[in-house]
Order: sequence, then structure tokens, then C-alpha cells
Amino acid sequence: MSVAYQTTFSIPPTHPALPGHFPGYPLVPGVVLLEQVALALRAWRDQRLQRVAEAKFVAPLLPGELAELTLSDAGARARFEIRRGNELLARGLIEGAGA
Repeated sequence: MSVAYQTTFSIPPTHPALPGHFPGYPLVPGVVLLEQVALALRAWRDQRLQRVAEAKFVAPLLPGELAELTLSDAGARARFEIRRGNELLARGLIEGAGA
């Protein structure tokens, strides 16, 4: 993946989505990861996330773990990858619209 934008993030254990996902063993929900993708798209292209064309979640992110998010050009779309170290957590294709 040719990197055009890169950032890191961590979801704190106090995030309001975690108690129900899953009780006793919290995992960061996919929608919270996509929120990070939307924030990165806004920072990179000053666009809002309009559509998730595809998304695959392959490994869980635990609260407090550091993750790296990369975005790259894919024509009018953008590809994203979320990794923890060398491990792929999620990848996909998104579309943005003007701010």
C-alpha cells in the first residue's frame, strides 16, 4: 500500500461503546475503528466519510492498544489499513465527499 496519510490512535478503556462489546472482555467495535478512519479522512482530504465500499475486520483491537491507520489513494476512493505492529486488524475501501 502506497501511504498517503498515516496516524496512530488508541481507544481508551473508558470509551462508552466498550461496556456492551463485550462484557468481561471488551473489544473495540468495528464502528469505532471506522470512526477513526472518518477522522483521518477529514484530516487528510478535508472530506467527510460518505460511504464504506468494503471493510474487513480480521483481528481485534483491545482498549488501550496503539494502532496505526494508513490511507492511500485509490482514484476517487481511498484504501485504509489498520495495524497493530505488523498485524493487520482491518482494511477496506471508502468514499469521501466535500467538507
